[in-house]
Amino acid sequence: YLTGGVYTKGKKAFINGRIEICAKLNAAKGAWPAIWMLPEKAAWPSGGEIDIMERLNNDSIAYQTVHSHYTYTLGITENPKSHSTGPIYPDRYNVYAVEMYPDSLSFYINDMHTFTYPRIQTKEEGQYPFNQPFYLLIDMQLGGSWVGAVGPEDLPVEMEVDWVRFYQRKSKK
Repeated sequence: YLTGGVYTKGKKAFINGRIEICAKLNAAKGAWPAIWMLPEKAAWPSGGEIDIMERLNNDSIAYQTVHSHYTYTLGITENPKSHSTGPIYPDRYNVYAVEMYPDSLSFYINDMHTFTYPRIQTKEEGQYPFNQPFYLLIDMQLGGSWVGAVGPEDLPVEMEVDWVRFYQRKSKK
């Protein structure tokens, strides 16, 4: 299957602000639309990954997750909690957002707070690599171990993006 997406790598990186994406996620068996972020200058998983939205098949929820050396390699996903879900309107546009701060990431769906991933004190390395510039990826994948097999009868399928916005406080002089 041929799939596609867009990304801002080398064009625009984001740090210390709120990024919002308004998108409609059309459903299909095996559809795996994602809106996510990777670090501009660090390798995965040590540099982190911010999943602002992932949807599987025809789900009426979206998944929001952070990945890092701490959560992925060491497998520490509950201290602090590294993921959550939130309800979406399956047949309408929804707004997915993350607020990026030096000490936390806060996730939202349609302005409903789903969870916050904080920087914590720990002897384990790589717990909070998120205080660096990240670029945005918006893509539609088909099939995979998490989403399952593709239903060709449901194709074609698309993610419709209405807008992307980034808000950042002006620095005090």
